[in-house]
Parts: sequence; C-alpha cells; structure tokens
Amino acid sequence: MTFPPLPRALSAMRRLGRVAGPGPLGADDGPRLVRLLRRYEIDLVLDVGAYSGAYGTMLRRCGYEGRIVSFEPLREPRAELRLRAAEDPCWSVQPYALGPRTGPLVLNIAGDAGVSTSALPMLDRHRLAAPHTVYTGTRCVDAHRLDAVWEAVTAPGERVFLRLAVQGYEREVLRGAGAFADEIVGLQAGASLVPLYEGGAGFDDVLAHARDVLGLSLMSLRPGLADPRDGRLLSCELVLLREDTPHPEEQIPPQVAHAE
Repeated sequence: MTFPPLPRALSAMRRLGRVAGPGPLGADDGPRLVRLLRRYEIDLVLDVGAYSGAYGTMLRRCGYEGRIVSFEPLREPRAELRLRAAEDPCWSVQPYALGPRTGPLVLNIAGDAGVSTSALPMLDRHRLAAPHTVYTGTRCVDAHRLDAVWEAVTAPGERVFLRLAVQGYEREVLRGAGAFADEIVGLQAGASLVPLYEGGAGFDDVLAHARDVLGLSLMSLRPGLADPRDGRLLSCELVLLREDTPHPEEQIPPQVAHAE
C-alpha cells in the first residue's frame, strides 16, 4: 500500500474540513493546554499515536519546554516525525504502538492519509459521517505495554502527561499502564459520544477510567468529529489532570491561616 504525500494530502483535507477526529485547534486551545501543563508542573509528555508530529510541534510553538516522547509505529508518518524531532534534544521517537500486550498488532489504515488509523474495526456511523476515512488496507506493527517500556522512556520523579490519539483504543492502552498508572499525572484522550469503532472506548469509559483508576479531574473538553448530515457531535477530546496538591497560588497565606 502506498501512502499519499503527507503534507499535500493533509493540507488539502484540512482546507476541506475533512480531517477526522478532534477538530483543528482553536486559537487559544494550544496555549490553554500548555498553561495547564505548566500549572501542574508536567515535564514529560508521552505522545501516543503521534503520527507526523503535529502535536509535539504545537506544544513547542505554544511554549512547552519539557521532554516529549512520541510513539508512532507507521513508517511513512514516522519519517516526518523524526525530521521534526531531529533538532530538538528533548524530543525522542519510539517506533512502536502501545496496547494491552506486547507483540504484533494489526492496524487498519484509514483513507485520510492514515490519520484515523485504528486497531479496531470502524463502524457504519463513522464511515457515513466521514467517508474519506474508510480503511484502505492493514499493516502489522510492533506493540508494547506501557508498563513494559515505562522505565526506558521516563526518568525518576518526572511528572508524566499521557496523550492518546488511538481512535477508540484508549481503554487498551490505559490497561497496559499496569502498576505505573498511579504515576500518570495527566491525560489527553479522544472519547466517542456514540459508537464509532467496534469494541472502542466511549466517553463514559474514558472518563470513568481517568477519574476512578487514575484519580484525575476533568479540566477541558474540545469538540471533535461531527456528522455533517445532521450536525450531531460524535466525539470529543478530554484533558484531565490530578489535583493531588494545591498549587502555590491557591494556598492560604500563613498570616491569614493564623488569623483564622
């Protein structure tokens, strides 16, 4: 299978409003996200499903200065990703997917230059709302559990933010965190409001796991894919962080506490 030239294909689809998944970042979405990362002292972003590196580029453009580790198993977009990261000493690239087990994983390659590629079968609701994303083939890639590679990609004491662009496979990647789930301080993940992928995680699944298992609080929500036929929103993107300690600006000054 041959991929279309990435920059030309993606720019054309963006002009037509045809890129599936979360919609284009608004003018303040990137800066707002980076402010949250700074407020919660995030110093490592694990970008899973990084594709050609647009997310990491956005973080840098908006002022994030910590480490980025991008995971991208597909050779063609990874080549562009490596070019973006090459001159950034704090940005590294891993050539595999993440999932619930270590071993081969078959990905379904989407027709939108591969952006909507998923390990799960696509349902009719998604195909009808975004016919340009229909699968065009499959690719077998290497996959690892997050807990199996955690100590290789993180450093002791780093505050880790996990970004998932995995098209319905969020629950499986999170299961792979194992005993290191408690060390995830923040999460950004897509969430389907209606079933879009067979067996895929829905909004309630992602939110419940983030809250009940990871102990995170919802900070931001961004609209994603909408059905152009009736305007219904089909997916969104969630940003959650752990409020385990008060931010210095929120702590009560000692003189006020004493007066009380």
